[in-house]
Amino acid sequence: MLALAIFVVTLVLVIWQPKGLGIGWSALGGALVALLAGVVQLSDVGVVWDIVWDATFTFVALIVISLILDEAGFFAWAALHVARWGNGRGHLLFPLIVVLGAVIAAFFANDGAALLLTPIVIAILLRLDFSPPAALAFIIATGFVADTTSLPLIISNLVNIVSANYFNIGFDRYAAVMVPVNLVSLVATLAVLWIAFGRRIPRRYSVEELDAPRSAIVDPLVFRAAFPLLAVLLVAYFVTAPLGIPIAFVTGAAAILLMAIAGRWWRGGKGAAVSVTAALKGAPWQIVLFSIGMYLVVYGLGNAGLTDYGARALQWLAGQGDFVATIGTGFLSAIVASVMNNLPSTLVGALAIDRAQVPAVTQELMVYANVIGNDLGPKFTPIGSLATLLWLHVLAGKGYRIGWGQYMKIGLLITPPVLLATLVALAVWLPMLAAG
Repeated sequence: MLALAIFVVTLVLVIWQPKGLGIGWSALGGALVALLAGVVQLSDVGVVWDIVWDATFTFVALIVISLILDEAGFFAWAALHVARWGNGRGHLLFPLIVVLGAVIAAFFANDGAALLLTPIVIAILLRLDFSPPAALAFIIATGFVADTTSLPLIISNLVNIVSANYFNIGFDRYAAVMVPVNLVSLVATLAVLWIAFGRRIPRRYSVEELDAPRSAIVDPLVFRAAFPLLAVLLVAYFVTAPLGIPIAFVTGAAAILLMAIAGRWWRGGKGAAVSVTAALKGAPWQIVLFSIGMYLVVYGLGNAGLTDYGARALQWLAGQGDFVATIGTGFLSAIVASVMNNLPSTLVGALAIDRAQVPAVTQELMVYANVIGNDLGPKFTPIGSLATLLWLHVLAGKGYRIGWGQYMKIGLLITPPVLLATLVALAVWLPMLAAG
């Protein structure tokens, strides 16, 4: 009960975010209380740090890359191109925006997709003079696809990185399993969004109202470097995976190179059009403190018996067959994530899977199902992920207020069918891949 009380208070502070007390300090405070209360030991700090450091610094590096590219106009350029590809047809623009969100989520993580693309999409919708109901359809689509399609690569979500590191899954193996599964999630997301919001989308819009994509480019040098850099980065992930090189080192090197280009370091900063300092200040450094603090608090819950309960539930599911085990693990993880927040929920799931006595094939299915549940499950509630809370904050700043009740109605409508379709795809695809 003490471990649970510490966790609940810590989570409330993280969600509430009292003025002057960021998510990192709130989580770190909870960890300190857990240490003083004996819920966790000093030796647990090293264990938790070993689990989270690679994921945390990879995430920070990705956000730095995203912020620099955003300041350089890269995402606005892409969005304007997509808007022109719609050729004035609203029913074509909608799926194109969803696909753009999926691509950005794959390479720049779900937070990057939700937080960077949403303001750009809003600006385009305002320029096209879309009605509020139509604009809401695109905004919801942008926010939801950022999470529902954050499965394909290890770097696509902090959840993926933590899980892959915990179970020693290589970049290539992870992609082989999850890229096809993510395509199913994308199709399911688009189908459900279309059923929910298709009638709100205008049939026509004026392409002439759009700016030329090239006008969005602020730093041509960074823009020209973007595609080669991203291509080399993707290849580097696959090349370095068998060598055991941490993903944070690879991503960090790419971030430093991009900072050097944007800051014109070889010229002493002369001619720089993008502020590297602003990008570094805008990076989610609080997530470093949050990761170690929150995961320590959750580790204390595991020490108090939560992991054992989870392991028993998973063992029961395994006894019902691999298909039921996959679906059950995914939905169980999703429910826990929607209540607990997906980052601590990921660790709880990983610890329980590791402790559960199940066959190797079943365990692998459960590992990926836990990832899917923690990537998609947070969309049930606004507190399911920090990305959703930040996304709602960004929307409020742009004059689009979505209440928690309205959000949950949408979340409960969209999430279950997409989650089910994605888990079914995993249950079918992974055994086929193993057999092949």
